[in-house]
Amino acid sequence: MLDRIGTDGSQAAGAVPDSDPGLAAVASAYQRFEPRAYLCNNYAPPRGDLSCPDGVGPWKLRCLAQTFATGEVSGCTLIDIGSGPTIYQLLSACAHFEDITLTDFLEVNRQELRLWLREEPGAFDWSVYSQHVCLIEGKGESWQEKERQLRARVKRILPIDVHQPQPLGAGGLAPLPADALVSAFCLEAVSPDLASFQQALDHITTLLRPGGHLLLIGALEESWYLAGEATLAVVPVREEEVREALVRSGYEVRDLRTYTMPAHLRTGVDDVKGIFFTWAQKKVGV
Repeated sequence: MLDRIGTDGSQAAGAVPDSDPGLAAVASAYQRFEPRAYLCNNYAPPRGDLSCPDGVGPWKLRCLAQTFATGEVSGCTLIDIGSGPTIYQLLSACAHFEDITLTDFLEVNRQELRLWLREEPGAFDWSVYSQHVCLIEGKGESWQEKERQLRARVKRILPIDVHQPQPLGAGGLAPLPADALVSAFCLEAVSPDLASFQQALDHITTLLRPGGHLLLIGALEESWYLAGEATLAVVPVREEEVREALVRSGYEVRDLRTYTMPAHLRTGVDDVKGIFFTWAQKKVGV
């Protein structure tokens, strides 16, 4: 268990190409990213209040739970692309995949994930999210059982650079191709423009087997967000641009849902207008 979680391996996914100033600027800005500030802004109340069924947290968890409940998104291996410091996006997934890989560009985020996986003091408390997922799945599972299962099935935490043709590098540290990919608030948040977003999607698609599934969550029409001292630029994307990008990368879009951020959740930590959730299936032969 956790065979690669104790290692940094920060060079495994390569460096941002010096020839692209846009990507270099993104990488530089993220060196100021503060995981705890990001978690506080987005996963503590008010956005982290899961008691209101119309809130953004319940909406995301419901999209994921309903998709996994179809039974179509399952297999052995799943890779979470750009996990950041969060694990909520895998709470429904962990019942359907035995081998889960977490990834992030930043060592500070990988360290935050290690704290939770090892149940170390000071780790972020995701129990409210785990409890909510157990409630909406309705299987009679306790939140402690849910978290135990996820911890047992995460086998490694690896560096990733979605702007590289081989996002995980050439080291072969994760079993490829994966049966499924999950990615939440990554591609649009690390791409300086729509062309880079498309290319990053193309790159991660190489990690997925033909016929495999991608569950993608992201921000709609957002241009910046805060993470402590860092102000991070985001490429603003619209629903139709997400759909078109997926088709160009060789996917069949199975489901695409959107959520409009209500006024009381527009807290000044970003300028996000809404959220998208999509379930896409990689076409055979791509």
